[in-house]
Amino acid sequence: MPNEWLRQRKKDFYHRLAKEQGFRSRASFKLLYVVKHYRFIKRGDSVLDLGAAPGGWLQAARQVVGERGYVLGVDRDLIEDLAFKNVVTIVADISALDTVDRIRSMAVAQFDAVISDLAPNSTGAWELDQARQVELARCALRMARNLLKPSGNLLVKIFQGPELKEFQLEMKQAFRVFRIVKPPASRPESAELYFLGLGFAG
Repeated sequence: MPNEWLRQRKKDFYHRLAKEQGFRSRASFKLLYVVKHYRFIKRGDSVLDLGAAPGGWLQAARQVVGERGYVLGVDRDLIEDLAFKNVVTIVADISALDTVDRIRSMAVAQFDAVISDLAPNSTGAWELDQARQVELARCALRMARNLLKPSGNLLVKIFQGPELKEFQLEMKQAFRVFRIVKPPASRPESAELYFLGLGFAG
């Protein structure tokens, strides 16, 4: 079928490109696309990456911020070290009450950007998976409210579904500018979108 053939070609293209460029995940190109089009992360910025394993977004964020920036990755799973002094990872659950304090104890207390590619383990029950995804997105928003600098930015993954509008309103209340993005590296059949909040209102 032509449509299935095109989807497979697109999937293979980004997978192959990630291998060629040394990225751990094809998802790196999702972040790089949003950065290119909205410039919400800049050289020298400090970035908090939630749900950072296996490290594809850490690599992409480090590529953007350069040597003068700082990237902290958080995940419940251990992340294999990257060969950069300014990329640090910790094992933590973002829903745990002490995680914000642990992050504040690191070298950077406030961040220019928070990024989250968090997704729940699939149960196969779509409504349940979407509700769990929205709860993860809310956790990311709570972390951003606690850790972003004034006028900082948040990029968070979200699944399309019945709870989308309510979370969209929460994002709009927290940021001066709100955008919905679907990067080309996202599979066309995927329900994932990315909500981008620019200019944290505090």
